[in-house]
Amino acid sequence: MSEPKHVVGLSGGKDSTALALWLVENEPREYEFICNRTGNELPEMLAHWDRLERVLGQPIKPVTHTADLIELCEQMNMLPNFRMRWCTRILKVEPTIAYMESLPDNSTLYVGLRADEEIRRGIYGEDMLIRFPLREQGWTEADVWRYLAKMGVTIPARTDCALCPYQRLDEWHALWSQHPERWAEGVRLEKATGHTFRSEGRGTWPASMEALGAEFASGRPLRKSSRGTTCRVCSL
Repeated sequence: MSEPKHVVGLSGGKDSTALALWLVENEPREYEFICNRTGNELPEMLAHWDRLERVLGQPIKPVTHTADLIELCEQMNMLPNFRMRWCTRILKVEPTIAYMESLPDNSTLYVGLRADEEIRRGIYGEDMLIRFPLREQGWTEADVWRYLAKMGVTIPARTDCALCPYQRLDEWHALWSQHPERWAEGVRLEKATGHTFRSEGRGTWPASMEALGAEFASGRPLRKSSRGTTCRVCSL
């Protein structure tokens, strides 16, 4: 009979990165590190995963859907937004559940949920063995940042998808100015589907990426209070 596996969900965000490093340092055993790549990550995120592989001394295994985010948007004629966060379920949660179900019985998934966050045990199903070591230690966000600083590890400014609907307005602006090819892809998808990533009525800025880009190009200043909501599941 095969031995149970110890699987660490490593999105590359601050919490999952701290979790992976802490486990290797404090609970040494044979781990398998997995990530749910969506195909829409920014170059900085891909470079961060490469650095983590060198630090951890082993590859991070992609556990993915058969289609990437852009392909799913086109196939479903639908974009993820605040009302329909299907991207997390299809591209991250469901592949992780399927992978864990393929492993030997009693395999454990380690998730980077902190003590200062609402617990969400049901997100991966009720039949899986899941541990939350950061929560077990009582770690808060401040503890995570302190540990990463001690380990000399930095986290990219953006760890979510390039076209994540949960990003802040200043992050949309950075995408527009720094990654014009990703921006153009988003504009194309909005026109093709007739939907927008951003929701209507979120302040005085346009919802569509085409109109939003025109506002950015006009030099309209950003307000520091213009903030969105981070997709917490994506950053675990």
